[in-house]
Amino acid sequence: MSADTITTPHPPLAFTPSRAARELGLKRGELDLAVHLGLIRTVPDEGGGGRRVPRSEIDRLRTGDGVPESLQDRVRVVGTTEGADVMNVSAGRFTRLARLGVVAPVKWYLNRYRAVVWLYLADELKQFAADEKNAPLLNARRMPEGPRGLLDAGLDLRPRNWRGRHRGFLLRLAEDPWESAGAVAAFLDPVQVGEIVPDPYERSHLIRFRPGPPASGAPGSPAALIAERIMTADDPDEISLLRADLAAVLAEARERRPAPRPTAKRAPAPEHRGHVGPSRTEEPSRAEAPGRSEKPGRPDNPERPEEPQPPRGFLGRLRRRTRRATTT
Repeated sequence: MSADTITTPHPPLAFTPSRAARELGLKRGELDLAVHLGLIRTVPDEGGGGRRVPRSEIDRLRTGDGVPESLQDRVRVVGTTEGADVMNVSAGRFTRLARLGVVAPVKWYLNRYRAVVWLYLADELKQFAADEKNAPLLNARRMPEGPRGLLDAGLDLRPRNWRGRHRGFLLRLAEDPWESAGAVAAFLDPVQVGEIVPDPYERSHLIRFRPGPPASGAPGSPAALIAERIMTADDPDEISLLRADLAAVLAEARERRPAPRPTAKRAPAPEHRGHVGPSRTEEPSRAEAPGRSEKPGRPDNPERPEEPQPPRGFLGRLRRRTRRATTT
């Protein structure tokens, strides 16, 4: 091979989201929403750096007609005012329809006043308005009595409908039952999760896969508290369904791969130093008999105890002087 040969680097097998957005001519937010809706497939990054878009997926999308315009139309989102224009209704009528759950938000954010702004897919609103079965809800002078009563009672299904869409997104990304369990647990408060998962090791393992809200501020901030409130189910029916789903997914996760537990450390066995002391059946020899002197040249006398050694130091000298004085 010649020394002047130039090797062309192979293109990556998968792109980061930012690079994939540039390859497809999309904004980063448009690509994220397309992934959220299942329009673009992603794979986990082998290096642990999040998810990536495979090159084969980029090639597939490029072969479609009208890319990126067709994708941009499918992920275009609108707020209340623009959504009302798309459906040709007043903003008040649109809000009431959204609270009834007739149209479901796909995103939300907090404005500068910390008010929740719900966003809807324009494409879905067009399809809803084009269906003749929905004409009474769109064109009637007054809402039917049943829906009107629910609205007067404070019904607002926008948070619940958003949670349902976001849960579907998280479950599509899950690679194993523990990730699926974490996706379901993300919408229950810690007390509910603790009741379903009383084992502390399982609960700790589950929390590793429990994602937080998609948009929040610093922990404990007003924005974070609002995001947590939107993320957490508050309707009894919704909570009951989530609890049942979590219990079912956990059963599968335990069967497939039990949660790790700390291994008990075994205490080291005591070092064997031989037999200490005489056995009950053997009489100790004279050399091993307790209380006997081991100094050479000193006869053994079991009737005369060994003289205690005189204490050292000041008290010892004082006692020796006292003895001499007594003997003289």
